[in-house]
Amino acid sequence: MNTDAPHPAADHPHRAAVVEELHARPFPSIPLPASAWFVALRPARRIDRDRAAERDQLDRLLGGACLPLPDVGATHWSGRLGPLHMKWESHNEFVTYLVWGGTEKDVLALAQDILRDAPGLRMASARFRIQTMDSDDQVNTVLQSDHASDSLAVARVLDGQAVIAGDFSPDAGGDMRFSVLVRNGVGPKRIGRTVQRLCEIETYRAMAMLGWIRARDMSPQLGEIGTRLSSAVGGLGEASRDAEGTLHDLLDISAGLERLAARSSFRMAATGAYERLVTARIDALREDPFEGRQTFAEFMLRRFDPAMRTVEATERRLTRLTERARRAGELLRTRVEVELSRQNRALLTSMDRRSDEALRLQHTVEGLSVVAISYYATGLALYFLGPFAYEIGIDKGWLAALVTPLVVLGVWVSLRSIRKRLH
Repeated sequence: MNTDAPHPAADHPHRAAVVEELHARPFPSIPLPASAWFVALRPARRIDRDRAAERDQLDRLLGGACLPLPDVGATHWSGRLGPLHMKWESHNEFVTYLVWGGTEKDVLALAQDILRDAPGLRMASARFRIQTMDSDDQVNTVLQSDHASDSLAVARVLDGQAVIAGDFSPDAGGDMRFSVLVRNGVGPKRIGRTVQRLCEIETYRAMAMLGWIRARDMSPQLGEIGTRLSSAVGGLGEASRDAEGTLHDLLDISAGLERLAARSSFRMAATGAYERLVTARIDALREDPFEGRQTFAEFMLRRFDPAMRTVEATERRLTRLTERARRAGELLRTRVEVELSRQNRALLTSMDRRSDEALRLQHTVEGLSVVAISYYATGLALYFLGPFAYEIGIDKGWLAALVTPLVVLGVWVSLRSIRKRLH
């Protein structure tokens, strides 16, 4: 080994965490024969999850067995509790326990302890019977005795060295029942990986179905909103329809859609992620049919995929309604702008008409002003010129006839000059 190699650069502060994540949550090692039990726990509402209470339960289990507690902030633990093995994992939305051992009685006893003090609600749980497989006849006997036939899924896995079966029907204790029948010579690590994948399929399937519940609850609301939106859009072309009332309707519809989107966006996105995980775990099993029975992939295709397509359709429906509401708002805005343009045009026409009327009125007033001023000016002129007209022998009537045109002309010229200066 070359000891003269240059000293490496300092590690990135997150390098250790990234490397540790690659090796986190190792597969369990389960020898033959064995029994196993699995549970996934979460609160009724995601925001109510109490991670501290989940960790306290793990600490009580480990403290009762006098085992060292994992580090604060740890998200997984696995080890031995007396005659049993237990694996604990804290996920984004739930916490899981996997317990396995040689006797089913001990496994179920620990399962009852876990459920009794569980800080959350049971989202998924399963019981496994792991035994040696000698022949296909033995497999058929187990299938008939331990599983319901109407929803049974069976497949050969591990290159034909094992058969897995599950009917996805809870037993009296609420656990799904799975059988793992393995030929001698298959290592405990391979068995553990198979059991782990079955646990993940059941957990992610259950979590994905929460999206179907949300979609089912949203469907009537989307139908009502769709009807209201169609009515509002249909009224946009009616001249008698009040634009302000339509605006209030569209605002209320848009607010309702936004509320639905806010409540469902996380669940819809999570459902898509869980669906992909279910598909990936089934693909990892590399199933082969067993005596013509439906495989796990075929079971999911018939029972699980339609629910996921319903979720996708509901999400698309919500998106389309939101886009329709937005387009309706744009149409309403266009209608309002057209109405405003028409009102502005009518207002300008009215202003022009009033301006013309005011101008004509002004001319009339000016004419009357000329008459009135001329009348008073003529009277003053007659008073001033009367004595002179009498001296020269001119009659007062003739004097008025001579003075009046001159006064009127002078007044008109004076007013016109004043108006020009003002303009």
